[in-house]
Amino acid sequence: MFVLVEMVDTVRIPPWLFERRLNDAIAEELNKKLANKVVYNVGLCVCLYDITKLEDSYIFPGDGASHTKVHFRYMVFRPFLDEIVTGKIKGCSPDGVCVTLGYFDDILIPPESLQQPAKFDETEQVWVWEYETDEGTHDLYMDVGEDVRLRVVDETFVDTSPTGPSTAESSTATPEEAQRKEAPYTLTGSISEPGLGLLSWWTNG
Repeated sequence: MFVLVEMVDTVRIPPWLFERRLNDAIAEELNKKLANKVVYNVGLCVCLYDITKLEDSYIFPGDGASHTKVHFRYMVFRPFLDEIVTGKIKGCSPDGVCVTLGYFDDILIPPESLQQPAKFDETEQVWVWEYETDEGTHDLYMDVGEDVRLRVVDETFVDTSPTGPSTAESSTATPEEAQRKEAPYTLTGSISEPGLGLLSWWTNG
C-alpha cells in the first residue's frame, strides 16, 4: 500500500532559513511541496523518508536563496493491483459506491463489481445486496460509514496541470463531472467475491 520512491529535485532555501541545518531546511521545504500531493504516475505523497544525497548549493544573481539539487526517498501511497484494503463507505450513487480511507477519498466500486445481484435504492440512496438464501432473499444495505473490505482492480492518473483556457466543451460540463475530471489519482475497487464487502456481512455469521 505504501512504497518508497526515489526522487530528485532542486530545492530553494530562502535566506531566513540559513540559520538552520541544511538537511532540516530541505526536509521542511520538500514536505511543504509534496506532502498530501499526487505526483503523476507515482501516487499520493505522504512524507519524506530520507535524503540520500546533497549536491552543491548555488546562489544566483538577483536571488538571495540557495538552490540545492537533492536526491531523496519519499513515502507514497499507491496500492498494488489486487491488494486488499479496508475503508469506509463515503457515499452511494447510481455510478457505484464511493469509499474513503480517511486520507484518500477517490475510490469507486462500480455497480458491476458489487456483490451480485445488487440494486440501487433510490429512496435511501444506497446500494443493496439481494442476498439469496433457502429462506428467501435478504436485503443487505451498504450504508454510509460502514467498514468495507475491497480489492483494488485498477488505478487511473489524470494530468491536472494547467493546459490553458477552458474549451467550450469543458465549460459545459456539470460540477460533478468537473470534480471527477480534476481527481488526479483514482482507484477502482471490487467486492464481487466471498469475504469482500461490508465487514459486518462476514463477522455476524
